[in-house]
Amino acid sequence: MIRRNKFSIIVALVILVLSLTSSQTFGNANFISIPYFDKLAHFGFYFLFMAVIIFEHRDTLTNTRLLLLTALIPFLFGTTIELLQSGIQIINRRGELLDLIANTSGIVVAIFLWIFIKPYYYPDSLK
Repeated sequence: MIRRNKFSIIVALVILVLSLTSSQTFGNANFISIPYFDKLAHFGFYFLFMAVIIFEHRDTLTNTRLLLLTALIPFLFGTTIELLQSGIQIINRRGELLDLIANTSGIVVAIFLWIFIKPYYYPDSLK
């Protein structure tokens, strides 16, 4: 099981470390002055997380129902991290509803992208 999911586990661990580490650890990134950049980062990380899960299980995700059930993994992971950030007093970190929305948006976009791309890679799935 771990071998099959090794990239998903690596992405999840990276997200966990970045989410629970104080933002002071990373220093100030003065060259990045994009409003709501952290929400874009949340979107990107969870898009990547879901895309890696889809890639690792592309042969077993035979229908949309299985795909949506699989999407619960990164959704619950992100929700748990946001709750941990709210419950544990981590310096400069707090759980936000907008972060959860950005996480969910990344997951949903990865799912839609797979639904639209899958027929080109697996033409038999159209039947």
